[in-house]
Amino acid sequence: MKIKHQLAIFNALTRLLVILILWLMLPILVENVVYRHINNGLVEKKKKFIDHLNKKEIDDFIENADDSTETYSQFSTLHSEFLVLSKIRVKEKDKKAIFTNEYRIIEGEENEYRILQYHFTYENQGYQLEIGSSLSEVNDLTFIIRFFIIIVLVVILLVTFLADTVYIEYLLKPFYKIIDTKIRRVNEPEAFDHTPIKANSRDFRELDLVLNQMMDRISELFKKEKQFISNVSHELLTPIALLKNKFENLLQNDSLDDNAVDKIAGSLKTLDMLKKIINNLLLISRIENNQYEATENINFHEIIDDLQEDFQDRMEDREIDFVNQMEFDYVFIGNKTLIHILIYNLVTNAIKYNRPKGNIIISDGFEKERYFISIADSGLGMSEAHLEKIFNRFARINSDQEGQGLGLAIAESIASFHHIEIKVVSKINEGTTFTLVLPEAVKHN
Repeated sequence: MKIKHQLAIFNALTRLLVILILWLMLPILVENVVYRHINNGLVEKKKKFIDHLNKKEIDDFIENADDSTETYSQFSTLHSEFLVLSKIRVKEKDKKAIFTNEYRIIEGEENEYRILQYHFTYENQGYQLEIGSSLSEVNDLTFIIRFFIIIVLVVILLVTFLADTVYIEYLLKPFYKIIDTKIRRVNEPEAFDHTPIKANSRDFRELDLVLNQMMDRISELFKKEKQFISNVSHELLTPIALLKNKFENLLQNDSLDDNAVDKIAGSLKTLDMLKKIINNLLLISRIENNQYEATENINFHEIIDDLQEDFQDRMEDREIDFVNQMEFDYVFIGNKTLIHILIYNLVTNAIKYNRPKGNIIISDGFEKERYFISIADSGLGMSEAHLEKIFNRFARINSDQEGQGLGLAIAESIASFHHIEIKVVSKINEGTTFTLVLPEAVKHN
């Protein structure tokens, strides 16, 4: 997920959290304000009632009330308010006002009320005054407020999310430009673009400057590495050539016995192997340092035909059947020498690890508009453990076979240089198939 989307989502989640808090807290605040207003109203009504209260009114209340309860009740229309006056015994500590929320049944209908209870004494007689105000309107108002808050805040969330996405896109535009022009498209230091990126943010300008400085250091290191490779090529291969020449001259000496000749021949073989290893390692290093050009037209059909002819004697000795099932005359832009080495190494492996009287099948085709060529053998096959390390340097499938274990490492380096994907499928005692999937279709006839 891109950083701009992550930032937009983070901001949206932050706002959503704020919305949830507001959604939970605002109705509570509203209720507190409304309760305060209702309490003030109840206190005002209590004060008016007490201020105008006299013995005659109390007697009238009691006369109109049920004698058994000695309680007087008065209700407003729609049961929105009520007043209840009752005779009770009042202690000194009870002479205070208390606010409660209770459900009361008024004329057969139950509703929730905010109730003021007040105890007082008049002419040595204790009374309890209850004045209630309905909370049904408050509850309806709270629900409406919650619903309205949800709608408004969801709209705000969507609008701000879109605004954040656009704004973050604008802010990160220099960052993506740096990624695209100075990192993604750069395969070697020489191709790096040192042109400063225009950015309003000081951080991005600093990032661009640091990338330029870093690439300058990398370019310098690449130059030193290439020089080192050149020096190694000369310093190591030259003494090997001298030693080989001396050993070959010694073989011309007739005074040597058979034991000495065998030892010298063994030393020559070791020097040849050492020379191959050095050349292969240097080849891998040059490939990874992009010291080859990839501008030649390569026809895979021609390469396979040449290799079939080169390996004909070797395959006949082991009675291996070479089957060419290629259907396309495919042309690819790359380095012809390297591609030849790549396929050469894969075919060599197919011969080396094949069974006597086995077969090698070469086929090609297109997979999701990408050309592929596969090399399948009927050989020993490999386990999952072997498949994980076959491209490692000096890794060998079978220690009984000759070789230095660099063929597939070279093949992988060449494939990576050409952006070719290598797929391997293998089954024990059934064989192995290497498939080269090219990056794009350039031309086919």
